[in-house]
Amino acid sequence: MARKLDTALVLLMASSPAAAQQGFTDAFPPEEFAARRERVIAQIGDAVAILPGTTERRGESPLRQSNQFFYLTGVTEPRALLIIDGKARRTTLFLSPATPRRERAIGPYLDVNEASRKATGVDVIEPRESFTTAVAKIAADKRTIFAPMKPEVLGSESASDVVAFMRATKEDPWDGHVGRDETFLARLKTAAPDSEIKDLDPILDTLRAVKSPREIAIIREATRLAGLGIMEVMRDAEPGMFEYELEAAAEYVYKRGGAYGESYFPLIANGRNMPYTHYHKNRDRLRAGDLVQFDWAPDIANYTSDVTRVFPANGKFTPRQREFYLIYLRLYQALMTSIRVHATAREIMDAAVLKMDRIMVEYKFTDPKIRETAEAFVNRYRVSPNAPAGGPRSLGHSVGMEVHDVRNPTATLEPGYIFTIEPQMTMEGGELSVRLEDMILITGKGYENMSAFVPVEPEEIEKLMTQPGLGTHTLKLPPGFGESTSRERK
Repeated sequence: MARKLDTALVLLMASSPAAAQQGFTDAFPPEEFAARRERVIAQIGDAVAILPGTTERRGESPLRQSNQFFYLTGVTEPRALLIIDGKARRTTLFLSPATPRRERAIGPYLDVNEASRKATGVDVIEPRESFTTAVAKIAADKRTIFAPMKPEVLGSESASDVVAFMRATKEDPWDGHVGRDETFLARLKTAAPDSEIKDLDPILDTLRAVKSPREIAIIREATRLAGLGIMEVMRDAEPGMFEYELEAAAEYVYKRGGAYGESYFPLIANGRNMPYTHYHKNRDRLRAGDLVQFDWAPDIANYTSDVTRVFPANGKFTPRQREFYLIYLRLYQALMTSIRVHATAREIMDAAVLKMDRIMVEYKFTDPKIRETAEAFVNRYRVSPNAPAGGPRSLGHSVGMEVHDVRNPTATLEPGYIFTIEPQMTMEGGELSVRLEDMILITGKGYENMSAFVPVEPEEIEKLMTQPGLGTHTLKLPPGFGESTSRERK
């Protein structure tokens, strides 16, 4: 489990001029954010783009900047504001000025000064109180304003989850409050009543969909840690453990590797819990003879990963589990090996079905229920009268700053796009269920499975599970430590 960072990632982080500057990421140089802002300017023309950053946390927990603001700035200061002036081609960052009290508490951070301006690469830094005056000038000129219109997305969140949460909150008769995004837009419209307000999110989402080499390096590192965490979990697992004990083994790997947080909550499902795709109670006990599904990944520098593996709780697949798992694995691999650059999801699935049909003919089934389950799995990818209602199954979901990241803006898979495939095959009644998941990077020649190093073949899994895990190093006090030295009173 030696820590060996991606060479490109090491060089990038070491070369950042702001590596020691709190309040600005050390994962990208300021030039990358400047290039992103230039691409926004190319889209908005003479208009302006205005974005609010997130707030400080309500409790004693670290700040994780909202994704849209981070994507354009790399700034991790609370309550920062940004104006990108397309006509002047100038970016102004508004910050709360530093205070001696806060600096004594957390150390140096971004301030309204030249050093911070150079560290972030913006054109101007002004005090946050100047933002109102800047908006008034924009309003007086009746300029078009682009602003984010979907709720801010923070760590362990995806936009679809936040949108659903805010909708439920607004519709709740005993709650009903609106989010910061709606409040900000309402204030913006009040401050600039004659300005047209347009949605900035489609522009940013399109830019975010294709990852830069630096983004790919960071996502690769998050995937490396996710894979190492899963492998440590396999070594550690044994009957009698609780699901949350497996979580602890992976968390050690993630934090030891520099993870800032988690991509999403840990989905650790044992036996009867496996059919539930987002089961996360993690309080069940592992039983001999059960399979375990582990789906969890870290957050590295505001970027995520998503890897899933399945293994036997006691280290050995039963013959029936092996038959079920292996037919699923071969069908899963048929889907993966059909992925092609410049292809549509439908073209990939059509090619996969041809491979799946050959696999089904050649596979030696001994259990009719397993054959029936596998046939239903293949049919989900067909375009035929046998396809389920609602059409063919989707190929997977994109991954980036969010684990369910912005949608692919093109109908085809193009270089720099990262997504997962995660089909689930469950026997009717939930007796057996398997779901694997891998991180796929589309390249100029095809694709790369960034999580391919994590074992999937039954023999590889069983061999790995014979190795000692973290659980062999039990927490014990040194001899004599903590023992009472007081003499018994007479």
